[in-house]
Amino acid sequence: MSLGLSHDSPLAIVGCGTIGASWAAYFLSRGLPVVVYHHGDQPEGDVLERIAAHFPSLGSPVREPRICHDLGEAVADSPLILECAPENVTLKRQLIAEIQAYAGSGAIIASNTSSLTHSDLTLGVASPDRVVIAHPYNPPHLVPLVEIFGVDDSICDAVKTFYASQGKSPVVLNKEMVGHLANRLSSALWREALYLLQEGVASVEDIDRAITDGPGLRWAINGPFLTYHLGGGSGGIRQYLANLGESQVYRWNSLGTPKVDDALMARIIEGVESAYGDDSIDEHFRRRDRQLTSLLKIRPPVD
Repeated sequence: MSLGLSHDSPLAIVGCGTIGASWAAYFLSRGLPVVVYHHGDQPEGDVLERIAAHFPSLGSPVREPRICHDLGEAVADSPLILECAPENVTLKRQLIAEIQAYAGSGAIIASNTSSLTHSDLTLGVASPDRVVIAHPYNPPHLVPLVEIFGVDDSICDAVKTFYASQGKSPVVLNKEMVGHLANRLSSALWREALYLLQEGVASVEDIDRAITDGPGLRWAINGPFLTYHLGGGSGGIRQYLANLGESQVYRWNSLGTPKVDDALMARIIEGVESAYGDDSIDEHFRRRDRQLTSLLKIRPPVD
């Protein structure tokens, strides 16, 4: 099956916060017709400004977005609808039901949820098979990854094909899981980082540097399995597991879970503001996007 986006059948984005605006800018830069549903008191100009803020990293948009204040009008002609509401299961579930009531019978809803499962989102929804998880990694206008899960294989294949055709790197989960893939891996690292901070092992800045100047460099080109395959030398993963597998278990047994209390919160805030507080959040965002853009230019293209 094909999603068949066209001038008369645009891509709809419901919700234009951080993720929605990033997606809108990306697809506009690639020439796709985009209609953005905007609900709330924020002026339309602010929505357009939020989208336009990403164009320096992407180049000039080929098209301009159409801003729509009526949900039914926004989704009526769209074969693919990106749900980008805040991470609240009740809100998302209600919104998905409303979208299905207004959208065409063949429309697919792609939920941009970072943690919720397909079962969470589609409880009580009329057509759960036409809802998929399509979770990007932030910022989606730059990072290629999109994690996909649904209950209809043909729909998942169509969604995967669409994102791949737009320069993304989609992966399809075989079973649903809270946090999908990347956020679970990120959360495991974040938990240990907080534990190390709480135990006084290192500062916020040095914990960050231990990643950015160490394994983070390899992770930009090799995932965890290939990393350890190479760690085995000429014998690959077989040699690594035979010679070093026990050392991993030794480390696993020492991993900790931080006690998330007021004292830890204060230590996190103090450490982050001490390390990074000299620059504004906006400057950190701009630097991140510049560096990501440079990194992506030297990586092999997505297959």
